[in-house]
Amino acid sequence: MEVWGAAKPFVTGSLSGMLATCCIQPVDMIKVRVQIGGAEGGSTNPFTVAANIAKNDGLGGFYKGLGAGLTRQVVYTGARLGLYDIFTEKAKTPGEKSLPFWKVTACALSAGGIAAVMGNPADLALIRMQADTLLPAAERRNYTGVGHALSSIAKTEGAGGLFKGSMPTATRAMALNFGMLGFNTLAKDWLAQAGVEKGSTVQTFGASAIAGFFASFFSLPFDYVKTQVQKAKPDPVTGEMPFKGPIDCAMKQIKQGGITRLWTGFPTYYVRIAPHAMITLIAQDQVKKLWKSMGV
Repeated sequence: MEVWGAAKPFVTGSLSGMLATCCIQPVDMIKVRVQIGGAEGGSTNPFTVAANIAKNDGLGGFYKGLGAGLTRQVVYTGARLGLYDIFTEKAKTPGEKSLPFWKVTACALSAGGIAAVMGNPADLALIRMQADTLLPAAERRNYTGVGHALSSIAKTEGAGGLFKGSMPTATRAMALNFGMLGFNTLAKDWLAQAGVEKGSTVQTFGASAIAGFFASFFSLPFDYVKTQVQKAKPDPVTGEMPFKGPIDCAMKQIKQGGITRLWTGFPTYYVRIAPHAMITLIAQDQVKKLWKSMGV
């Protein structure tokens, strides 16, 4: 039981994230294509992008990279939700009814950063698989699945290639975790103080909705830069990468389109992130109740 006690927060997080990803994967596919279109002069209209995916790849095109997405949830979401629960539990002091926001923030940022580095290989594979069909036929990597993507990246770019974009990925995850988990905890306290029954459906749904908005707002600039860095390819003539790093990428994007360029595709991103955050948080609460009812 000691092993299960240690593993339970991570198993709970993984199951919650996988359920949410199965529901949101089509929107995530559109979100990535919108961001690529914004950087390369293509369409940023989500309806146009969705129509093009359906026309060129069929309905299965919306689930391209699902294997990588689920792999990422097992590692990334399992770790960030599991670590957050562990960190917040450790941060409590005797007699403390609720954690002060600075402690919640520290726990959320730490859990997000650590989990992102762990999940970066799967995240990189997901981005590459989703962007592959946009490349000219001669330049496509033609991954057959997440295993093929990971092994190809390691073979051609070395083991370190699996962690390409890990810095913007970790920064984005810290911002996302701050908005999602930090504000979910805060919103639950707000709602409880307002008279909403603790542990009720209203509290769970309301807090997750608030958390979903803040998760989207804080993380999109980092997600946008992460996507540009991870999908980048060397110039065929000079062999140089288009960006020297995430900061250089962000500065070039701002120079080309202003600061709002970093929020390209916010409506689509919100539709992808907010429901995913809500489903994940609601599922997490339900899985915890399931463990409790089973006595484990």
